[in-house]
Amino acid sequence: MGRAEHRVTEGDLLWTPSAERVAAARMTAFRHVIAGRHDVQLADFAALQGFALDSPDDFWSAMWDFTGVIGDKGGRAFVDATDIRDARFFPGASLNVAETMLARADDVPALLFAREDGKRSVTTWAQLHRQVAAVAYALLNAGVEPGDVVAAWLPNIPEAYVTALAAATIGAMYTSTSPDFGSSGVLDRFGQVKPKVLVATDGYLYGGRAHDCLARLKEIRAGLPTVTTVVVVPGLTEAPDVSAIGAMLWSDFAKPTDAPPPFRRLPFDAPLYVLYSSGTTGPPKCIVHKAGGVMLTLLKEHQLHCDIRPDDRVFYYTTTGWMMWNWLAGALASQATVVVYDGS
Repeated sequence: MGRAEHRVTEGDLLWTPSAERVAAARMTAFRHVIAGRHDVQLADFAALQGFALDSPDDFWSAMWDFTGVIGDKGGRAFVDATDIRDARFFPGASLNVAETMLARADDVPALLFAREDGKRSVTTWAQLHRQVAAVAYALLNAGVEPGDVVAAWLPNIPEAYVTALAAATIGAMYTSTSPDFGSSGVLDRFGQVKPKVLVATDGYLYGGRAHDCLARLKEIRAGLPTVTTVVVVPGLTEAPDVSAIGAMLWSDFAKPTDAPPPFRRLPFDAPLYVLYSSGTTGPPKCIVHKAGGVMLTLLKEHQLHCDIRPDDRVFYYTTTGWMMWNWLAGALASQATVVVYDGS
């Protein structure tokens, strides 16, 4: 007679942390910080949540300090208003999110990359610093200014993270779609935001097959008249012929430099990312995400809710066309190693 089968039903408790794990959690540490700063009793998570709702100025000011944001916090963390649309977080702050995301520059891995054909690479924090600096100066040389858009039509590869960080470094906005999008899907999105620079791939691997992107890239370039510079990251061959597109290769664009990244600090509400709605009810809608809000929200979620710490390895299976890519990239701000898998 076999063992009785245990069926899991809705409402069953599957796991609970030990008392030791709760005591050592980042959430617990932050609760103690708040309690000590403001001389309040916060016995549990519910009490901390109540404090956040009742005292948002104190809560978010402490969050900035606890999670290690680099920048000038200003005098107030939250200024309320009768109309919620007029309320402001950190109205006097200035920061650059890339400065916090690149707070370390040692030889520990920042990005661990893997592809389905077995290709692997490791990018250390020091190497990431140098690569971001190279692309940031290249974007400046291409005429990119604060508020301009840098678009990426790339798989989930290290160059996508470098491009996003470089754009943030100089105050530009970053937007991306994955290379499995057709020309019309890309133009429906990028055509609305009028990018100045387009970083793309010549192709990608999926399901054991190579998918060439150069014909579609030519169509996309033709449909984006605002683009002045096209950069191609080789994905299928080391040196694809991109002359018919009027593009340059990544290696020619991202010239190595010994200079540090030129971090440009901007107001808390400066735009950082453009994401898109799904497009299931008409053309996709552009959604602009502001730098400070993205940074603090992800730091809170990663460090408190996910208990992410320096040198932890963070993985989420995603493409660059999904908001979870931006979520994953944000783990760099907690000094965690991001595991990058190109499943395109």
